[in-house]
Amino acid sequence: MTYSLRIADLPTTERPRERLMAHGAKNLSTAELIAILLATGQGKGKLSAVGLGQHILQKLGEHQRDPLEVLREIGVRELTQIPGIGPAKATTILAAVELGKRVFQTRPGERTTIDSPDTAAACLSHDLMWQVQERFAVLLLDTKHRLIGTQTITIGTATETLAHPRDIFREAIRHTATRAIVAHNHPSGNVEPSPEDIDLTRQLLQGGQFLGIPILDHLILGNGNYQSLREITTLWDEYPQGD
Repeated sequence: MTYSLRIADLPTTERPRERLMAHGAKNLSTAELIAILLATGQGKGKLSAVGLGQHILQKLGEHQRDPLEVLREIGVRELTQIPGIGPAKATTILAAVELGKRVFQTRPGERTTIDSPDTAAACLSHDLMWQVQERFAVLLLDTKHRLIGTQTITIGTATETLAHPRDIFREAIRHTATRAIVAHNHPSGNVEPSPEDIDLTRQLLQGGQFLGIPILDHLILGNGNYQSLREITTLWDEYPQGD
């Protein structure tokens, strides 16, 4: 795709709006999504809206961080320093970022049935997903896997937190929960489990067997992603929960 072309000069099948309508937003590149927000580029003979979107990502990448991570925190002043971005384009981008945050952080209400890691992650995203300190939380459920409540057990440093099985099961018993899903965040955004995460999960599964309070999953969240340990380990085969 030639980024100096106007979007109107592109074949219909390559225009961002038409591609979104035909294939869905998930199948567009980040530059194309930004292009839809911008609507126009820099003018005749310069960058198209798609090219300008790509240019924005390149400029944000100069921070030596993921451009999307920078975009979550950037303000109007920083955006308008990028050539081709005035107050109108900057505020449109920031409004879209904020709307995305609010949609993502909207948690299901109590009594919602937690029947998948996606639903569990949605319940936990507000408390865990974007935090700069590591936190450990638990979803408390009834026998039909309906949400009773969410509790943050501990808050640690930027790199570690401590959670003890007794604290987690104490919350479950206090709220008369009969099922639980535990979760914590990795502020780095790397959602792969550490050896300590695996060890703690094993202890919790053993405790769940002993107390008759099944641990349905252990999720790791960070920077818009999550990982289900139940999906990527064999721990639940080793310690069946009777869930």
